[in-house]
Order: sequence, then structure tokens, then C-alpha cells
Amino acid sequence: MTSVDLGIPVARRTIDTSARPDTPYLVDRFGRVATDLRVSLIDKCNLRCTYCMPAEGLPWMKRSEMLDTAEMIRLIELAVRELGVTNVRFTGGEPLLRQDLVDIITATSSLPGSPRTSLTTNGINLGRFAGQLAAAGLDRVNISLDTLDRETFHRLTRRDRFDDVLDGLRAAKEAGLEPVKVNAVLLRDVNDHEARDLLRYCLERDYQLRFIEQMPLDPQHGWDRAEMITADEILRMLGEEFALTPYSAERGSAPAERWLVDGGPATVGVIGSVTRPFCATCDRTRLTADGQLRSCLFSQTETNLRDPMREGADDEELARLWRETMWAKAAGHGMDEEGFAQPSRPMSSIGG
Repeated sequence: MTSVDLGIPVARRTIDTSARPDTPYLVDRFGRVATDLRVSLIDKCNLRCTYCMPAEGLPWMKRSEMLDTAEMIRLIELAVRELGVTNVRFTGGEPLLRQDLVDIITATSSLPGSPRTSLTTNGINLGRFAGQLAAAGLDRVNISLDTLDRETFHRLTRRDRFDDVLDGLRAAKEAGLEPVKVNAVLLRDVNDHEARDLLRYCLERDYQLRFIEQMPLDPQHGWDRAEMITADEILRMLGEEFALTPYSAERGSAPAERWLVDGGPATVGVIGSVTRPFCATCDRTRLTADGQLRSCLFSQTETNLRDPMREGADDEELARLWRETMWAKAAGHGMDEEGFAQPSRPMSSIGG
């Protein structure tokens, strides 16, 4: 084992793949196949959300540590052409802070098979770039919005950018980046009273709302399960105003459980990563901005693709490393197991 700057063990071992089926795809020992690639393009963000990072920010990656445009595109192309990836989501940090974002999306969307592309963003710069992103081939967006109150927004994000987020939502819809999905995290005694307001707001504008349980991914390690607003609590709050019935479509590997609102067709989703884990059907593989491969959001180890690539490794070798990493993927995130440890990386450098 060696270590990257963040102190995370990097997988340099030979993984026993003797029982692995003869397939080019990203299979694991539990029968799952990873077809969804999450790409963290940058660790920087222009907000300082209380549940994500401290007010002063974090030590950012050096430019030399990050994959450049060609390196990023090469690994995405490898995943799509050789490893069976069909969906690519770009995350951060805040991906709209990466200057080559449009170039990366253009290259990805033009790959054989036309992988579905999506973007998770705080929406601040989306008003300016939504049209360019749509022209580049981006299919849809997820935009974070935890509150409809300007003062609460400032309290949560430590920035006065509420109007910019609303502008970003409108711009995404006008550009055809649909369905426009809204991600909301409820915090106890901060914005938990807004669950119904947020759903009403999204229904009126034809946005698809997804509530997400707060996860232990903050660098302050201040997450407290006892204080977390659970999926059951969210559903109870929504049920005080709306009639919710389970969405009949098969959930599959989708992280959100969905409910029809007042008979439909509109739906609301709840991602209960902590209390209703979907690990058994997880189809994700993750690439960080500095070229580290993660089989799970909560992985304690990473596989370094950046350094072998820079040292001249060919696509066959990089694909082997990727397949081995996913073959060794754990059965679940382990949050309910004794000895669970929060990942060394914060969410801002892993990607959502």
C-alpha cells in the first residue's frame, strides 16, 4: 500500500480474480454490474454548505494532481467503450468551476452508444451555461436546493447566492435539460419544516424533487445519526399535506424510492442512503478529479489510475485495474456494522 496526499490507502495489490467471469464489464462478487460512472471533475466549490465543509473551505487539490482534459476524456472513453458504462454523471465539488467542462461533455456525449450524461450542480453558474451544456450534449441536471428562504439559504451555504440558484433552475428547464431534478437535504431545526413547501414549489414548476438523507461525509466529522432526518420522517411530513402512493415502476438500481403525489403523474423521491440502503442493486463506479478509482462512496481504499496512465500504461492495463477494483467491491457501505469508519475524503472530493 502507498498513500495519496489525502491519506487514503491506494490499492496497489493484486486482487484474486480467479472466480471472476470472463466478461469485459464491471462485475463484482455479488452479481452487480456497474454501468453508471460518477466523475468528480473538481473538488472546489463556491458555496460552504454547513454539512459539507467548514466556513474557511478545504485544502484544494493542486492542478498537477488533477486529471487534465485529455486524461479525463481518455478514462471516460475507456469506461464507455470497453467496460460497459452507459451513464455518466459529472459532479464535484462544483463541476461548473471546471473550465473544460463543455469540452468533456462534448467528448462524452459523442462516444459510440451515446451514453446518457447528467450533471449535479449547486446551480449558481447554471444560468450562464445551461444553453452551452445542452448544445454540448448534456441530457439533464440535478440542482441542490435545500430551502426556499433566503436567510436560511445564507445560513446553510454561508453565501448570498439564492437568486442565482433559482435562475439556474429556470435556465435548465428553458434549455431542455429535463427532467430538472432538485436535491434537498433536510437538517433538524434548520430547514426540516420546509419539506412540504419544497415539494409544492417543485410541483408548481414541474421539477422533480428528491430528498436525500444526510450522510457521514463531512470533513468536520460532525454527522450524528440521531440528529439525521430519516426517510420515514420525511414521508410523514409530506403525508400531512399530500397523498403519497408507491410508484409502481421497478426501482432497479435507482437510489431514490419514488411516490406518486396526489395520484400522479408527478412524483417525489426519497434517497434513504442510511436507513434504506440500496447497496444490493448499486450499479456505480466512481472516478475522482485526481484519477483515483472508488468502488463505493464509502470506500476506504482507492485504485490509482492517474499515475499508471502518466507512466505509460495502455488501455488494457487501465481496464484491468478498473475491473479488479470493481470485482473487489464490498457488499455494502457498512454504516450499520461495528467499526464503521467515515471515508478520509469529504464529499466535495469524492463526488455525489
